[in-house]
Amino acid sequence: MTGVIGLDVGGTKIAATLLGEDGLGEHVQQPTRLDSAAALVDQFVELVGQAAAGRPYAAVGIGVPSIVRFETGEIAASTNIPLKGIALRRQLGERLGVPVFVDNDATVAALAEAHDDHYQLVSRNLVMITVGTGIGGGIVIDGHIFRGGSGGAGEVGMTLIGLPIDGDVPSATDHFPQPGSLEALSAGHAIDRAAAAAAAAFPDSALGRLAASGQRVLGSDAVQAARAGDQVAARVVRCWARALGVGIANAVNTFDPDEVVIGGGAIAAGELLIEPAREIAYGYTHPGLRERLSVRYARWGATAGVLGACLLARDELERSR
Repeated sequence: MTGVIGLDVGGTKIAATLLGEDGLGEHVQQPTRLDSAAALVDQFVELVGQAAAGRPYAAVGIGVPSIVRFETGEIAASTNIPLKGIALRRQLGERLGVPVFVDNDATVAALAEAHDDHYQLVSRNLVMITVGTGIGGGIVIDGHIFRGGSGGAGEVGMTLIGLPIDGDVPSATDHFPQPGSLEALSAGHAIDRAAAAAAAAFPDSALGRLAASGQRVLGSDAVQAARAGDQVAARVVRCWARALGVGIANAVNTFDPDEVVIGGGAIAAGELLIEPAREIAYGYTHPGLRERLSVRYARWGATAGVLGACLLARDELERSR
């Protein structure tokens, strides 16, 4: 097949690669240019050229941390990169001379996770939850990306899992993540806060001793201390994992997927995260769906974004023929 090129755009770096008959090529990567939209678009063009390295390509896919109007490729909202309001599909298409397809970065990562090592679709219904500094997600239904009416489907981090309703319900604000949301309770910053609070409350614990030495206590410290047998740290990690488990249950009850895939930096926690999350998810999943409950870590790791962008370009190009 004629190759396609994928770009995975993040707030700190951009990766690009070519997917051809021999599989994925070598990644090229640069720090993200954040000074202006024009500079960033120039960088996209530059990276496509580097990834192609003189080889022909038929289309370009690009995953961005933004809400995208897929049909037009316009960026409706973007908080970490200066692309809001940019008609990215049109601009890049005019400059590159090939079809360009733009989608959310977590959405294209979900598309990658639905494919095996031979880039064949193996999971027709899948929900991906990416747990890092924040929480994102992507949805694949019947083998195709599900984008919703406005292109923003998959914002699973905004799912409310802990909103107190026994008294006055807190007023919603325009500040996200909202209190009680999955992101507020289970993203990286949530376990960072919990680890710091545990260190202050239990000065004799491993986390407390770390804080006493003058170091900032983070969620990664809690994971490390839990692995070493510290009970305070283990409780911090369990609470973090259980919150994620409620979010997983919501995804299963809503979409009945073949798989829920966990990606992002949280996968470094290994079984300390996935086992308690599975346990809670199983308990809160409808009995009729429990037998199908499958939760795993992402198989593609850091490659998921750029591979998913390639697969987006490949699939959309084939669909348009």
